[in-house]
Amino acid sequence: MSNGYSSGIEPTISINNLHRIYHLEGEDIHAVNGISLDIWPNYMTAIVGRSGSGKTTLLNLVAGLDNSTQGDIHILGRNLSAMNEPERLNMRLHEIGFVFQSFGLMPLLSAFENVSIPLRMRGASPRERDAQVREALEWVGLAERAKHRPYELSGGEQQRVAIARALAAHPKLILADEPTGQLDTRTGRRILDLLRRLVVEREITVVIVSHDPQVMQEADVVHEMRDGRLMETRIKPGIVLPDGSKGNTAYMEDSRSAYTVA
Repeated sequence: MSNGYSSGIEPTISINNLHRIYHLEGEDIHAVNGISLDIWPNYMTAIVGRSGSGKTTLLNLVAGLDNSTQGDIHILGRNLSAMNEPERLNMRLHEIGFVFQSFGLMPLLSAFENVSIPLRMRGASPRERDAQVREALEWVGLAERAKHRPYELSGGEQQRVAIARALAAHPKLILADEPTGQLDTRTGRRILDLLRRLVVEREITVVIVSHDPQVMQEADVVHEMRDGRLMETRIKPGIVLPDGSKGNTAYMEDSRSAYTVA
């Protein structure tokens, strides 16, 4: 998707006329209905909407975990629809990190062992793996909790372990599905601060699917979905995206007045 302005910078994710239709009991359900948008590198982007708006379906399509009915997704310079499953798996393993609402940690493994899982899957050597895991846990402030299992950690600490796991493999993109959904407001704020640091310090593109007003206020760009459609895009004041789109003064007021019900 383009507005005719060009900075020479390519979007991390480019979505064009995307549809996902499910056939249920003789009825067509348009979970994603004609979405077109660009997600630019080194920004925090939020995709927001109430429950059933299609935002999680869109995230699954972007991650290559589901197939679109129509339309194109280009991610990290590649056409997702032209990739076979091993190629998609390789991309997820080497270039994309994931953060989930329910943390997604293995309950019988320590924080250190949980963070090492994607590195083991990549075939990293023990020395490389240990160094990257220690660095990631230190970065999220949990070096001293490395030997603790998930049930010995608070919800906020578990989500920090999940962020360390996503970070350890040095991805270009992190996809986060409701990362503050099971956390209180204060802890959720700390998690958003960590995700912001990924953008600023690590130059990682962060995409968050959420209905949390805190996420809407923190994100650089907010795409709002409703009934499978893209209804509105808001950009923070002072930000000029590579396609020339600029922030507007209504952004913060819109975010403050956003809905709070999932």
